[in-house]
Amino acid sequence: MRTVGTTSRGVRCPVVREGDDLVKIVTDAILACGEEQGLTFHDRDIVAVTEAVVARSQGNYAGVEDIAADCRAKFGADTVALTFPILSRNRIAICLKGIAKAFKKVYILMSYPSDEVGNHLFDEDLLDEKGVNPWSDVLDEAKYRELFGYEKHPFTGVDYVEYYGDLFRAEGCEPVFLFGNDVRAVLPYTKNVLCCDIHARDFVGMSGQARPIRLEAVRAECDRTDDPEGNFQKVMLIEAVLFPSRYLKK
Repeated sequence: MRTVGTTSRGVRCPVVREGDDLVKIVTDAILACGEEQGLTFHDRDIVAVTEAVVARSQGNYAGVEDIAADCRAKFGADTVALTFPILSRNRIAICLKGIAKAFKKVYILMSYPSDEVGNHLFDEDLLDEKGVNPWSDVLDEAKYRELFGYEKHPFTGVDYVEYYGDLFRAEGCEPVFLFGNDVRAVLPYTKNVLCCDIHARDFVGMSGQARPIRLEAVRAECDRTDDPEGNFQKVMLIEAVLFPSRYLKK
């Protein structure tokens, strides 16, 4: 009888540079880890390698100027709207710098109280305290500051609204912040829209409300596991917790 379920481990590797043999580096690191920790490898074990390391080894990544040139070529305009960028200094911030170089004015629609991966702009309990409905209320920066002040991320100590604003202004681009969860909120300002959300794009509809996940795709994945029906029910339960609006009828 199995007593241990899925186990996840982080494996330390050497610094990866352009031109390095990443397959050999990863293989050697995993084998060394297995020997050190007394691990036994099995069929269907999964090795995940972050895309940043793959890109670094291949020299396959875009620089700030590459991003700016691509934006100019695709939009051919001075103004654009960005929808739902995550709150991050080491991931999307560099992309935003490239975008800022391509435009004179950018409308930035921030989802609130958090981004799609769970980084909060402010404590979500403040929504009830301030009487704000995140699904219907669209705020400009002045109203946002009036209601929620200058909150800093608890781990990074960064006010991301201020940080992103300074980033755009440093490139000679005027940022205009909007706060809402209805992606259509940017349309009165510009027809040029660059969607910045990734993880939730398939799950969130135009109104900002959760869209039902593809049940047939979930079924297909669960059928490949040891307990298809049990795992399917677990996924449905998780969806109900994460996206209650699908299940709460008026």
